[in-house]
Amino acid sequence: MERAVPILPADDLAVAKAFYVDRLSFSVTFEASEDGRSGLLGLERGTIQLTLDSPMKGHGRDACVALHVDDTDAYYREWSPKVTVLRAPRDEEWGARTFDLLDPSGNTIFVMGPVSGKKRG
Repeated sequence: MERAVPILPADDLAVAKAFYVDRLSFSVTFEASEDGRSGLLGLERGTIQLTLDSPMKGHGRDACVALHVDDTDAYYREWSPKVTVLRAPRDEEWGARTFDLLDPSGNTIFVMGPVSGKKRG
């Protein structure tokens, strides 16, 4: 199986880990850090995989990752009480239902799924 795993910059792995694990319910797949604040952190939730890198040099900052999910509203209901959501779910003219939020390092998490009542093929 081929796949791409986004690598997001993190200012502090401990803060990022608390956000992704405690609030968004990701699991840690690996952690390479001597101090808990810098290094690499692998995360997954279902089929979604992310890697966090602190400090990430030479790759830019303020990244964005799109998470393709089956039910956008279910993720919104789960996550909105735990984190600040930038924009509530809405149906986009291009055929997806989306919402977005920021992680503690300023990366955009863009959640997208099928428009309500429709399943993507």
